[in-house]
Amino acid sequence: MNIKNVDIFLLPFAADHIPIRAVIIRFLLRSHGALALLLAGATAAAAPTANQLTDGEKAAGWKLLFDGKTTEGWRTFKKQSFPARGWVVEDGWLHCLGKGGGDVISDAEFGDFELQWEWKQAPAGNSGVKYFVTESRNAALGHEYQMIDDEREQDAKSADGKRVTASFYDVLKPSTAPPTRPAGEINQSRVLVKGNHVEHWLNGVKVLEYECGSEDVKAAVAASKFKTTTGFGNKIKGHILLQDHQSEVWFRNIKIRE
Repeated sequence: MNIKNVDIFLLPFAADHIPIRAVIIRFLLRSHGALALLLAGATAAAAPTANQLTDGEKAAGWKLLFDGKTTEGWRTFKKQSFPARGWVVEDGWLHCLGKGGGDVISDAEFGDFELQWEWKQAPAGNSGVKYFVTESRNAALGHEYQMIDDEREQDAKSADGKRVTASFYDVLKPSTAPPTRPAGEINQSRVLVKGNHVEHWLNGVKVLEYECGSEDVKAAVAASKFKTTTGFGNKIKGHILLQDHQSEVWFRNIKIRE
């Protein structure tokens, strides 16, 4: 390449407000397709690796709840072992087969926390992530962040919007329309608990917030299927639960900070 030719080409673009480096990159991308592909590959290579924390995340206090290789840190409700069937680890995903393996809970319990995870599900899928789960109850109940195929699964059309994706299952519906991606595509979810304040996020959008123990929540619980569960709707320190609802669902990049 002749430097003079480059200079001549760059003159119309080299306005004072455009950094010369950016101009050079623009020229190279226009004239060298192979270079563009190389740069694209480098960008992909720099993308975060699944089920790993960056140095910045570690410094910020994030911890992985799933290492992408084993089921360490998870077990069956009221048992010390992981289900013998119904769940597998494959390709960096914790895959619920929907074949009776049962729910799994985190070994650790959490009070205030920020939880993030990625998930996808099969058509007509139905699952959820629960928090505030305590083994002092007979059943694995908790506040559930609903995950469901809103188009194909009829349960999503029940309870006046309180069973759609990112709802507080059967208690509170999202105040903002959830930007749910369809079955088979990856969604990113987040639950924030700070004091009695709780937020549900989906794909970068806050869709629901509420106050544990508030009059609004008490009224909503009283109108739900949990109305006979003592203390339901209050904040407690508890386990995180991944639900087996007899349908296939995949989880990865499950991370938390307190």
